[in-house]
Amino acid sequence: MAVIGSRAQAMEATRLRILDAARELLGHAPDASMSDVAAAAGVVRRTLYGYFPARSDLVRALATQAAAEMTTLLQRSRGSSSPADEVWAQFVTELWPLAHRYRVLLALRRGNHGAEIHTVLHSVDEAIAGVISHGQEDGVFGMHLPPDVLARLSSATVFALADERRDTWEPDASGAVTTSLLMLGVPAHRVSELVA
Repeated sequence: MAVIGSRAQAMEATRLRILDAARELLGHAPDASMSDVAAAAGVVRRTLYGYFPARSDLVRALATQAAAEMTTLLQRSRGSSSPADEVWAQFVTELWPLAHRYRVLLALRRGNHGAEIHTVLHSVDEAIAGVISHGQEDGVFGMHLPPDVLARLSSATVFALADERRDTWEPDASGAVTTSLLMLGVPAHRVSELVA
């Protein structure tokens, strides 16, 4: 029984190593081949294809992993009775360490796997739109765009900022919170309070 358990653990460790390598590699080179992913993960192509028979399976696994982590963060943020702008600020602050890891989904969402990623992340998009809709109803967020559009734009902004790196400036969680709250129509003085 212990042999089966340790084999399953080893297989899961290999699967996670492949996903980590793919996330990092595709984040820099979205068109990288499956051979490139295998090399980055330190496995042979046969092993990679044993876990992910097609590139779409790999992309779906990355999106599923991101969706699960984002859903957990959003549920934790929504668990309070705080106003929607506070919920959003907490969500983005907690999301920030993960945003750089999953920025690859922005690039892949614009490519051949866009529909598939959209399907996997649909529940997360809906949950974020729910927060924004609630904030609009309470007068906390602006009414300038529908909730689903604001949800996609605001979360995409966070991921886009996570991908920005310059010699003289590097984004941080407070910049992501500030930018996304301003996009949501929160007044500047309230944004300052939330960031502080």
